[in-house]
Amino acid sequence: MGSSSRRLQPAPSSAPALTVAAVARRLGIAPATLRTWDRRYGLGPGAHTAGAHRRYSPVDLARLEVMRRLTLEGVSPGDAARAALAAEIEEPRLATVTEFPAAQVVAEVEPQPSGRPAGGGRVVPLTDSTPAGRGLARAALALDAQACTDIVRDQIAQRGVTATWDQLCVPVLVGIGQRWAATGQGVEVEHLLSDAVLAALRLSTARIREPANPRPVLLACAEEEQHVLPLHALAAALSERRVATRVLGARVPRDALASAIRRSGPAAVFLWAALPRTGSTDQLAGLPAVRPAPLLVLGGPGWQGGLPAGTVTTQSLAEAVEQIAAASVV
Repeated sequence: MGSSSRRLQPAPSSAPALTVAAVARRLGIAPATLRTWDRRYGLGPGAHTAGAHRRYSPVDLARLEVMRRLTLEGVSPGDAARAALAAEIEEPRLATVTEFPAAQVVAEVEPQPSGRPAGGGRVVPLTDSTPAGRGLARAALALDAQACTDIVRDQIAQRGVTATWDQLCVPVLVGIGQRWAATGQGVEVEHLLSDAVLAALRLSTARIREPANPRPVLLACAEEEQHVLPLHALAAALSERRVATRVLGARVPRDALASAIRRSGPAAVFLWAALPRTGSTDQLAGLPAVRPAPLLVLGGPGWQGGLPAGTVTTQSLAEAVEQIAAASVV
């Protein structure tokens, strides 16, 4: 190989060297995790001077970055360590290590049997956890928004939007929320993960040049509902069916929704309510009677009260996609 891909040797004493604590801060992992990786897998300092504290060279740091990235993606620690030790480390990689605040550590992720109370401290309760789910939870707790977005995007590319939402995003978001409820800590983790998932869903919502639906589809939250992620999951899933959507967002007043329906003449309208206090069907009374009448789909567990004629409900993303696609695609 040429000089651009040559394997670097341990740095001489004049090269920058970092302590265990400094490396842990830079990578966003606990010092104990670093020591475990050294003891179990040989991912420790490449050089050591008798009588001096062990220091990590830039090459050591680059290998640990490979280890960290792979474990965040759900690769087992043993396989990730073998890949890190075998990696051809190039000089440009030495500048790619992410800096984290001094107090930031990666929390452990604990699979939870159904019905077991949520864990606290540095544990995220996950039911039926997968490697991707554990990786997403670790990335969220490390406040690594880019890694979260990359994991979700990769899963969407491999499995599609619906499976990724149901089997990855929802379980991890619920686990992070349970951890917050149990401990009173971690609201910043939930917000960062939500934003990262939103970014991945928006990137996956194709700009459809020739939509299969001649009339638009409107997606909106109920009047006091602020949880918009399900709208973007539905928009991304419908884009896989070439169904174009218009996302109106959170807390859409009934008069604003009525105006949007009159102006756009939609084939379908989807309204989301996650909580009973936001899902009163009274807010549906003022919707205009346009022709042809759009299909009105109510999503989420929050809807309370009698439903207007012709309204359908759904509790799953897959069902909502089928209902809306059937009503809007000619």
